[in-house]
Amino acid sequence: MSVLSRSGDGVPIDGRAAWSSSNTKGVLAGLRVLDLSRVLAGPLTTQMLADHGADVLKVEAPEGDETRMWGPPFDDDGSSAYYAGLNHSKDNITLDLRAEAGRAILAHLLDAADVVVENFKAGTMAKWGFDYETVLAASRPDLVYCRITGFGVDGPMGGLPGYDAVLQSYGGLMSVNGYPDGNPLRVGVPIVDIVAANMAFSGTLLALLDRMRTGLGQLVDIALLDAVVSILHPHSANWIVSEAIPRRTGDLHPTVVPYQVFPTAEGGFFVSAANDRQFARLVSVLGIPELSEDPKFMSNGGRNENRDALIGLLTPLIAQWPRDKLAAKLTAAGVPSSPVNNVEQALTSPQVLHRELFIDREEYRGLGVPISLSRSTTRAPERAVAAGADTDRILRLMGYREGEIDVLRSEGTLGGCLVESTGAATDMDLQP
Repeated sequence: MSVLSRSGDGVPIDGRAAWSSSNTKGVLAGLRVLDLSRVLAGPLTTQMLADHGADVLKVEAPEGDETRMWGPPFDDDGSSAYYAGLNHSKDNITLDLRAEAGRAILAHLLDAADVVVENFKAGTMAKWGFDYETVLAASRPDLVYCRITGFGVDGPMGGLPGYDAVLQSYGGLMSVNGYPDGNPLRVGVPIVDIVAANMAFSGTLLALLDRMRTGLGQLVDIALLDAVVSILHPHSANWIVSEAIPRRTGDLHPTVVPYQVFPTAEGGFFVSAANDRQFARLVSVLGIPELSEDPKFMSNGGRNENRDALIGLLTPLIAQWPRDKLAAKLTAAGVPSSPVNNVEQALTSPQVLHRELFIDREEYRGLGVPISLSRSTTRAPERAVAAGADTDRILRLMGYREGEIDVLRSEGTLGGCLVESTGAATDMDLQP
């Protein structure tokens, strides 16, 4: 049932009206997504759904999503670039879900949503009366409910909060990242959260496909632990076969040689000669074609066994080349390679701009949509908005009167101005 009544006067409150939208672009146009998440994995999941046309309504606590404060740099409204990169193309309302009035509004929104994405601390939704397994699955059998947690909700570590770097450490990823004589290193992006978001996006789409066939929704259960274990290849596969503990190899590939960064006067240059043909072409460009006939280097096994000697020969030759000239020569020869670009060089490179992966327009400056479909369009990204920017408009659409909105605001249910996060927000899992 999508229309509930306000107690006392019988005036209908229509949760579906919260998603009133004129957008017609994208495979998911018309899909109503309620974003109850914060920090990274959940917001990125819903942003990807928005990119493909879904109408996403983000609910923030009065304190705001703490990533709004994760700067500098900050946007004109005081929110961080970090937040803006995960929350474009969404409507936004602020609700204090610790208050009964806030949960009453949430009930209307849950009743009308097609998809819910949340990363609350395990048990929070049940405490508020919105547990999926015991409440929503029965009252909204068509609802697709995506839950993102650190370690899952059961088992020896069930319910513990998840932090990207903690999962990189616990899940083995940090152990294989870094140089042999150095400390284990965190990957330089929050890769576990990002992978979890892509899994949540895919899982949600799978559940929606199944709903088309059966009419039924289901729980999409995503844990950061699952995400990190899923990306340990080839180290996990190697251990499963050999039971040898993988070691850190820095920028070197553990089995393919040469597959690493070489120094040049203009910075790092990465070369991958993953098979014998590519190796022969590499050494030909470098002016030492006879090396491909040397018994020590004719096969990858030999190159691996004689890695130090080979790298000692290649390093001074590569160092003599200008990076871009060497990249052009090796690319023409069919040898995968690239200068090690910084972020600015990457985002402004001709191919990135050609594929509109970075958009620099007056109405939006940020990353583009990385999934392209030949027939279906995507929604043009729109800037992330301030916390609560759409609260009044959405409540009016739902049927709340101006006086009622004023009372809700005066009681603190809708929040006031955006302030720095406090301990009051700890009902949610932190997933930096």
